[in-house]
Amino acid sequence: MSVAYSPRAGEVDEVAVEVPQGATLMDAVRASGMAQRHPELDLSESRLGIWGRVQPENTALREGDRVEIYRPLQVDPKEARRLRYRKSARKKLPAGG
Repeated sequence: MSVAYSPRAGEVDEVAVEVPQGATLMDAVRASGMAQRHPELDLSESRLGIWGRVQPENTALREGDRVEIYRPLQVDPKEARRLRYRKSARKKLPAGG
């Protein structure tokens, strides 16, 4: 089992952990030491998940799970999509017009 956290885009810290049967997401996060290695990480504000799906912190783990700690969003996803669309639309305009 592993715990992964991405402190910034393009960077991932992933560590293998061993937890007893019946352990929860939060048990694995604590065992990983992520909070100690990343002082900016506020576990009370972070969402947790397994393989890309947000789950409650008391979710029981299974062998082979990949626990993930998600950063808070910096930009609303809908707004980010609008900005990307506008930027790509500008690139497609013909010269002089």
